[in-house]
Amino acid sequence: MTYADRFPALLEKATTIIASQDGRDEKLMQICELLHGEVPHYDWVGFYLVDPDAERELVLGPYVGAPTEHTRIPFGKGICGQAADTETTFIIQDVAQESNYLSCSPDVRAEIVVPVMRESIVLGELDIDSHALAPFSREDRLFLEAVCVAVASLL
Repeated sequence: MTYADRFPALLEKATTIIASQDGRDEKLMQICELLHGEVPHYDWVGFYLVDPDAERELVLGPYVGAPTEHTRIPFGKGICGQAADTETTFIIQDVAQESNYLSCSPDVRAEIVVPVMRESIVLGELDIDSHALAPFSREDRLFLEAVCVAVASLL
């Protein structure tokens, strides 16, 4: 069984978390912990949320992994900002090849960023860093996009 074979069960666990009585941030943290704990190449898992009090800016929400200095990211800056600005998923298999990459740690080799949207409006995004080179598959993308569709009900 590969890690991707577990994605349907993980998506079900994520939807159970979303349906729980816990608060929004606690639910987001539980989803981060679930993804980080269950998928070997998800070394940093976190949510950036659109700051309603700022002009096109993301603010760091719940996350699991090493601390990051990037607590606020303008739309368009870095991979996270690009994903928010273009409303599309970004898969970067080798961050060293990206001129717009905001480095959080020298251990990070790859990143996937998936916008959380409702009715064509970006509400936030799920950001995952990996210490492996080129670890993200089509299955990762589809799974994480499904997680973000479910998370949109929280934001």
